[in-house]
Amino acid sequence: MNLYLKQQVFSWGDRFFIYDIDGKEKYYVEGEVFSFGKKLHVYDIIGNEVAYIEQRLFTFFPKYTIYKGDEAVAEITKEFSFFKQEYTVDGPGWSVLGDFFDHEYEISRNGAPVAEVSKKWFTFGDAYEIFINEDSGADEVTVLATVLVIDACIEAQNN
Repeated sequence: MNLYLKQQVFSWGDRFFIYDIDGKEKYYVEGEVFSFGKKLHVYDIIGNEVAYIEQRLFTFFPKYTIYKGDEAVAEITKEFSFFKQEYTVDGPGWSVLGDFFDHEYEISRNGAPVAEVSKKWFTFGDAYEIFINEDSGADEVTVLATVLVIDACIEAQNN
């Protein structure tokens, strides 16, 4: 299953649109503008919140929590590494490894691929293709929220 994430440029706060393989809008993401730490809300096409992402402040390495409703389903922590970006996703038990520039990375569980993420070049704003391995049984909203967290970490690192 493929999802395509596209950042809207020239908007206050973070704003993303997520499309399916046919180009139909499936989700959208809005960030809170005036908040301490990054806070993102993921909505389905009819406006129901399907996930909420909150940055935990005052941690040595970046750490985010993903909520579905009132339940925390995952906590993502950027790990210390010299040459590759590495993240752990507690909850579903995933690890995320990527190249030095973070343009290509894989989400896996016990070495088995859950999703592959590839940044699309020559686009206005960030754009990613997310391939979710259907055999992994992974929830697409949690995968999408994980990709959004990694994008937020990359953005913070580059600023």
